[in-house]
Amino acid sequence: MHTSKITIKSLFGISEQEIGGKSVEITGRKGAGKTSVIDAIRYALTNSSSRDWIIKNGETEGEIIVETDSGLSIDRKARSNKADFVSVKENGNKVTKPETFLKTIITPLQLNPVEFTQMTKNEQNRAILDLIEFDWDLNWIKEQFGEIPQGVDYEQNILQVLNDIQAENGVYFQSRQDVNREIRNKRAFVADIAKDIPTGYDAEKWKNYDLSTKYSELLKAKDENGKIERAKAFKDSYTNKLRGLEANKEIAVSAAEKSINAERDSLNSTISRLNAEIQSAREKLLTLDSKFADKVKVAEADFNAAKAKLDADVGIANKFINLEIKPTNALQEEIDTAEVMIKHLNEYNRMKTMQEEIEDLCSKSEEYTRKIELARTLPGTILQTATLPVEGLTVENGIPLINGLPISNRSDGELLELCVDIAINNPSGLQIILIDGAEKLDDTSRNKLYAKCKEKGLQFIATRTTNDNELIVTEL
Repeated sequence: MHTSKITIKSLFGISEQEIGGKSVEITGRKGAGKTSVIDAIRYALTNSSSRDWIIKNGETEGEIIVETDSGLSIDRKARSNKADFVSVKENGNKVTKPETFLKTIITPLQLNPVEFTQMTKNEQNRAILDLIEFDWDLNWIKEQFGEIPQGVDYEQNILQVLNDIQAENGVYFQSRQDVNREIRNKRAFVADIAKDIPTGYDAEKWKNYDLSTKYSELLKAKDENGKIERAKAFKDSYTNKLRGLEANKEIAVSAAEKSINAERDSLNSTISRLNAEIQSAREKLLTLDSKFADKVKVAEADFNAAKAKLDADVGIANKFINLEIKPTNALQEEIDTAEVMIKHLNEYNRMKTMQEEIEDLCSKSEEYTRKIELARTLPGTILQTATLPVEGLTVENGIPLINGLPISNRSDGELLELCVDIAINNPSGLQIILIDGAEKLDDTSRNKLYAKCKEKGLQFIATRTTNDNELIVTEL
């Protein structure tokens, strides 16, 4: 589809200008109105302009009409006293959504290819990627990733969006690094805890171990064993104790005998001196045997009482003396072991909790990796189904390549030829290219560009600054 006639009235300083359906070069000095023609055509096709004033000074309405050889016509009016007007018709039938329709028949690179050559590398890459037609929205992103990834400019084209998602400075990559760092730290903590926990540590056993009951059991056993040992020791000392009691009795009897004998001697010695008391002394002498017998009875009674107590103690001891000593070493070792093991419980539980956290973190890290890899593989999938602006286009790490080479490797002339290739790659689109400022190209590059447009059947409207005072339109 080519233009058959372009009519401009009262726009951008142009009073009236008409261009036929052929490729033309518009020449003249600076300020002659060359760029105004280009701006008017861009305005017709995009409804936008970088200029503050669209209508020619002194007028209230400006208009541009673009007619094509396929029956398409575009009529756009800028009006100062009422709303602007646009009408797009195909073979006399009105197009209901004109602005949306116009975007399907023209690309930004067709409207300003010279500006494309002056863009930065990143701007050129974005411009090419923006031409890839792939129907997507935020719901599509959510279906792929389960969420809308943060830190991404979703006003970009889909391939740049995916590149930002998987980039090293992106949220997923940085989050995965943070998670992996936390995993390493927690694993180090776990290793530090584990080195102090015995091999084969049974946390469940020691958590449920009744240390209090075991302590009571041990104390009871020790108490009974003490009674048995004391009983045996007491029984072993019975004979000695009995001998001691007998000795005490003999000592008491001996002492009594000595006392009586001494008294007898004293009395016998005084008989001669105390004749008057002989009778009394004899009477008293007669009671001495009785007195002796009484003392013997007291000694016997003391002996019998002490022996009875000793026998009673032996009776108590006999209850324990034949009992077996209960071994407590094993129970003591078990309790000692339990005390040590129970001390490990808190650290063991802390280690297990941390291991569970590590598992969760590993799952998060794997999910981040999956999403990063997804963002890296989706461009290839998209390019298999998307409509590409030029043959040989691939994308690596968000950078468009033409036949394996980046856009930045191309000269200005090659970049303009690329714009031509993009223009003709849409057969149903408007086959026109606007070249504003062709004087920026050397003669060889300019002539080569014009020749390629003709060879490809592409209509072009070019402007070139010359020393001519008047605006000259030359059909080529």
